[in-house]
Amino acid sequence: MSDTTARALSLLNLLQSHRHWSAPELARRLGVTVRTVRRDVGRLRDLGYRIDSAPGAFGGYRLEAGASLPPLLLSDEEAVAIAIGLRLVAAGRLARGAEFALSVLAKLEQVLPARLRRRVRAFGPEPGTAGRDGAATDVLVDLALACRDRERVRLRYRPGGGEEQERRVEPHTLVPAGGDWYLVCWDLDRADWRTFRADRLAAVEHLRVGSTPRVLSPRQVDEFVTVARTWSPGVPDAAAIVDMPLADFQAALGEWAKGATAEGPERTRWPVGGASARDIAYGLSWLPAGTPYRVELPEADRAELRALLARTADALDR
Repeated sequence: MSDTTARALSLLNLLQSHRHWSAPELARRLGVTVRTVRRDVGRLRDLGYRIDSAPGAFGGYRLEAGASLPPLLLSDEEAVAIAIGLRLVAAGRLARGAEFALSVLAKLEQVLPARLRRRVRAFGPEPGTAGRDGAATDVLVDLALACRDRERVRLRYRPGGGEEQERRVEPHTLVPAGGDWYLVCWDLDRADWRTFRADRLAAVEHLRVGSTPRVLSPRQVDEFVTVARTWSPGVPDAAAIVDMPLADFQAALGEWAKGATAEGPERTRWPVGGASARDIAYGLSWLPAGTPYRVELPEADRAELRALLARTADALDR
């Protein structure tokens, strides 16, 4: 194999492993000049690979879906079988590995020719169909790529019962939970972490700008997703008025303080939702110990909650 051919294959491997590369970084990794990179990109284009280029300080190269498969030595049937198998995992048909299967599926579908993508989508399940409404495959694949490459994106988001919003975010992690996919990301306009359910995303636009490195522990990611699944911005069933400034309350409860608002300089209003008095009692149990608070809720729910707590106190006294 000639040096030119080996270098072209190395370049193709780099383009497949990351969504966007700058020309100087490619040159550094290959040990050549930027001019040589430009020539090798031209050779790959002549072989049928679609390589998009952008000029300027944030410019560079990225591999797009083209007319032929990368040199994986796979037949059309083998490529389709692999993609369908990955979709089975990503659709939640297996207990573990959905997020990793989606990441591999994103890499494969990124370069599958259109004729093979149509076959995969005709026979393979959509990764989002295990959820309530189902997230579009293109949306999930784009999110997986953005998380992998730490690339900013613009989302078109439809909150439950609300009007469509446009959000600029830095994706961090894509998490399957309860038959749905959730995107944990840094919201650039809110300057805070946010979690979006993927089936409520209408479109994902890649901005071709890198994300600021931010670290979340697995516990924090789980907490973000749990809160997103259980908290609703609708009319709450109850509210706790806590004798604690909003900033202190948010520091004490973390992501669970979602929905809290200032009730004057020294108090915080915290909505507590639930299908029954038991749910409300459970929510109130998370309030910081030793901090006075009062509860606002309808009289019927108040009577039920009072009776529940009385039975509990009586049981403890026995």
